[in-house]
Amino acid sequence: MHKANLGEKMVKISIVKNTEIYIIAIISGISGMLFGYDTGVISGAILFIKQEFALGSFMQELVISAVLIGAIIGAFVGGSLADRFGRRKMIIFAAIIFAGSAIGTSVSPNVIILIIGRVIVGIAIGMASFIAPLYISELSPPKIRGSLVTFNQLFITIGIVISYGVDYALAPINGWRYMFGLAAIPATVLFVAMIFMPSSPRWLVNEGKMDKASSTLKKIRMKDNVKDELDEILNSLNKQKGGRKELFSPLIKPAMIVGVSLAILQQITGINTVIYYAPTIFEFAGFHSSAAAIFATFVVGFVNVGFTVVAIFLLDRVGRRKLLLIGLAGMSGMLIMLGIAFILPSLLNQLGTLAAIGLMAYVGFFAIGLGPVFWLLISEIYPLKVRGLAMSIVTEANWGSNLIISLTFLTFIQLLGRSGTFWLYAAVGIIAVIFTYRYVPETKERTLEEIEEHWRVGKHPRELGR
Repeated sequence: MHKANLGEKMVKISIVKNTEIYIIAIISGISGMLFGYDTGVISGAILFIKQEFALGSFMQELVISAVLIGAIIGAFVGGSLADRFGRRKMIIFAAIIFAGSAIGTSVSPNVIILIIGRVIVGIAIGMASFIAPLYISELSPPKIRGSLVTFNQLFITIGIVISYGVDYALAPINGWRYMFGLAAIPATVLFVAMIFMPSSPRWLVNEGKMDKASSTLKKIRMKDNVKDELDEILNSLNKQKGGRKELFSPLIKPAMIVGVSLAILQQITGINTVIYYAPTIFEFAGFHSSAAAIFATFVVGFVNVGFTVVAIFLLDRVGRRKLLLIGLAGMSGMLIMLGIAFILPSLLNQLGTLAAIGLMAYVGFFAIGLGPVFWLLISEIYPLKVRGLAMSIVTEANWGSNLIISLTFLTFIQLLGRSGTFWLYAAVGIIAVIFTYRYVPETKERTLEEIEEHWRVGKHPRELGR
C-alpha cells in the first residue's frame, strides 16, 4: 500500500512539473479562443449590421448562420486532412484562414461580401473545433487528459467573453467592422506559436515515424523510457483496419452513435441561440438599449468562463458522465423557468432579472456538462486510424444542427412564441438526459488504447469505466 501511494505521488509530481504539456494545451487553445470570438462577436455586431444594410429577419439569420455553413465545410474536409497532414499543420492552416477572413469581413462593402467572409471564417472554425481537442487529447497523459482537453473549451468561453467585451466597447461608435477585424491579432499569435509545437506522437506512429514519436513522448512525459506507451499505441494500431467503412462496422458503430447523438443534442438544446442571440433575448426581456443588452450578455459570458474553470477541476475527478447528467438536468430546468417567465403577466416587471438569472444558470450548467464533455468525449472514443475522420463526421453533425437551430430561432419565436421556443429546447434537454444515462460511457483515467479495446471486444458503452 505504501509503495502504491508513493507511486501515485510521483505521478502527480511529474504532472505538475511537466509544464511542456500545459504550454501545448494553452497554445493550441488559442484556436478555441478564435472559435469563441468569431461565433460570439456576431451577437453584438448584428445589431448594427442590420441597421447599416437594412436587413430583415431572414437576412439577419443568414448573416449569423453563414459561419455555420463554412463550419460544416471545414468539418467535412478537416478530418481527412488532419489524418493525412497531421493535427499540428492543420491548426497552423486554420490560423491563416482566421487571420485572412478577419481582415476580409472587416472591410466588407456589402452584405454579400460579408456573408462570404463569414463562410470563410466558418471553415477555420469547423476545422479548429475538433482538431485542437484531438491534438491535445493525443498528447495528454490519461490522468489529466480531461482537464487539458477542456483548456480548449475554456479558451472558447474566453473568446466569447472577449467578443462580448469588444462588442460593448465598440457599440457607442457602431464599430462592427473593428469587432471582426480584431480577430486577426490572436490568429497571428496562433500561427507563429504553433510552428514551435510538436506533432502528435500517435499521428507520428501512424505515419511510421517511430523515432520522432519517441522523442516527442520523452519530452512531454519528461522521462527517458517511453517504450511501454509506444508499444501500446503500436499494438492498438496494428489491430485497426482504418477507412470510412470501419466507422460503420458493428464494433465502432456504438461510438459513432454516441458521438453523433451528443453532437446534435448539444445544439438542439439551444445553447447557440443564447450565444448568437443573447442581446436579442435581453431586448425581448426589457433591456431597451443595445449597450445594456450587450452588457448583460457580457455578464453571461463571464459565467460561462467561470463554470468552465470549475469543469476543468472536476472532469478528471467526478467523471465525464456524471457532469453531463448534472449539466443537462440543470439546463432543462432553466429553460422551463425561462418559458414560464416569458408567459406570466405577473412577472412582467421582473422579466429582465429573471431572464438574466435564467440565462446565466443555463449557461453555467452547459459549461460544466455538455459544453466541455462533448468535445472531450469525441476526442477519446474513436480508434487512432479513423479518429480524425470520425471526429470530422461528428463535428459535421454538430455544426449542421447548429445551422438549423440558428436559422430557425427567430422563426420559432414567431410561430411558438418565446415561452414555447424555450419549452421546446427543454423537452430536447430531457431526452438528452435519458440518452446520456443509457448510452454515454465513462472514459475517466482510461488510456485511448484501452477505450479502443473496449469497442473492439463489443461491450456496451456504459460498461466502459466500470
